Amino acid sequence: QVQLVQTGTGLVQAGGSLRLSCAASTRTFSSYTMGWFRQAPGKEREFVATITWGGARSFYADSVKGRFTISRDNAKNTVYLQMNSLNPEDTAVYYCAATVSTKVPNTRAIDYDYWGQGTQVTISS
Repeated sequence: QVQLVQTGTGLVQAGGSLRLSCAASTRTFSSYTMGWFRQAPGKEREFVATITWGGARSFYADSVKGRFTISRDNAKNTVYLQMNSLNPEDTAVYYCAATVSTKVPNTRAIDYDYWGQGTQVTISS
């Protein structure tokens, strides 16, 4: 069982930046593909970004490409989501997730095995 604990939340003005962190409680963190998803009120959970187990490859939803960056530090068992140029459409609860699947890229929420508790991100206009 892997526990994912997210940190980093808040209210940010449009155009601002925010970094989310997600720490995993596993000695085999480098074996997991990590992803970030988000869910806005009344909408389905959607893919945001994913990074392969070694960190060599990352993939993004078109809506965040060029603005968000996913990264990981396997020595710290942590994955990050740096979010820049935020706009109100980015307002959502953000979730980190982990999967042992080696599919690349892995953009489907159903393929992820473990989930963080969720972090509210609110962007004001």
